[in-house]
Amino acid sequence: MSTIIAGRFDQQAGVEEARAELLRAGFSEEQVTSFYVNPPGQHDLTPVGGDEIESPGAEHSRHGLAQGGVAGGVVGAALGTAGIPVLGPVGPLVGAMVGAHIGDLAGSLSEMDDDGGSGNTAGLPYRRSGMLLAILADDPDAEDRAIRLLRALHAQDIERAQGTIANGDWEDFNPLQPPSLVDMH
Repeated sequence: MSTIIAGRFDQQAGVEEARAELLRAGFSEEQVTSFYVNPPGQHDLTPVGGDEIESPGAEHSRHGLAQGGVAGGVVGAALGTAGIPVLGPVGPLVGAMVGAHIGDLAGSLSEMDDDGGSGNTAGLPYRRSGMLLAILADDPDAEDRAIRLLRALHAQDIERAQGTIANGDWEDFNPLQPPSLVDMH
């Protein structure tokens, strides 16, 4: 494994300009790679798509689902009982079913984790989507040059990682691994 310096760009044109500058600065074509990073939750890492088999926070929403369904069913049955003159003997049953569904929805929504949609419940920095340009930096001087160039070219979220770039591909890139952002001072 080697040190990799990477920066995110919003546009392909920015990546192409940065790649050209890195090659002019002495980095070889084999040391530089670029690719698009999907938004959190859309990395297609499981057989059914997405990043995880179950969405983060689903455990909490199931808990709220059960509580909301029971409470909604009781309230709905009570209201359905009042509707016996209109609905007949099925009033409490219809009321309980409708109330349970409304309670399920309210309960699950109230228990969901508020993580800004990132799936990141640990409060760690997460990798934002966009074009990622990564440079294999095999020594401290190469690291410094890559960081300076990415800063000058307005790369965002410049990070340092350990990994392998071979044949123009960051082979062990993990989109779910929180980035180790480089101090921008």
